Amino acid sequence: MAAATVTVTATATAAVGSPAAVHSPAAVRSPERTGVRPAPLAHRSGRAAAQRPLPQRGGAGVDAALSLLDLARAGLGEAMAASVPTERYAAAHLAALRSAAAVLAVRGRPASRRRGPRSAWELVPQVAPELSEWTAFFAAGAAKRAAAEAGIARAVTCREADDLVRDSTTFLALVETTLGLLSHAPCPPRVVSSATS
Repeated sequence: MAAATVTVTATATAAVGSPAAVHSPAAVRSPERTGVRPAPLAHRSGRAAAQRPLPQRGGAGVDAALSLLDLARAGLGEAMAASVPTERYAAAHLAALRSAAAVLAVRGRPASRRRGPRSAWELVPQVAPELSEWTAFFAAGAAKRAAAEAGIARAVTCREADDLVRDSTTFLALVETTLGLLSHAPCPPRVVSSATS
């Protein structure tokens, strides 16, 4: 999907640890049907993250990543301020995509013989395997985001939108911890959901 294709630049439109619960790929593939999401506060990635040196600030990749993390955090703020569930969902998913792009900015795009654009959700697990369950989760929501962006009101419930804002916020914090970076933007406020659906 074009919206999920990432170009790793500062203008791309694209909690600690990775998910602990070992969800099967089949379970993560359809979170809107199963309700299964990666556990937010796991520490399974501690060893993998610790083995990688922290990036040096001032490099082009780090600067791009910081800009993307700032955009992700600003996008989460927009998502939290949106009153329409489809807008909230789309903004939260885009924020997660920008967080994923930040990983690629620091770790680089993996070599591939495949031509054409590839989704960040496909690329990130190759350079940050500890984020695989999260990227599978967000990839599963890409079609729902497309429907939300198309303005199909029934595509997203209030609860799904609120859940995705929380999950995207957790993913942003996880990416920052994994990369050893913190964005400069202020932390968005907590979501207070009034949803009953």
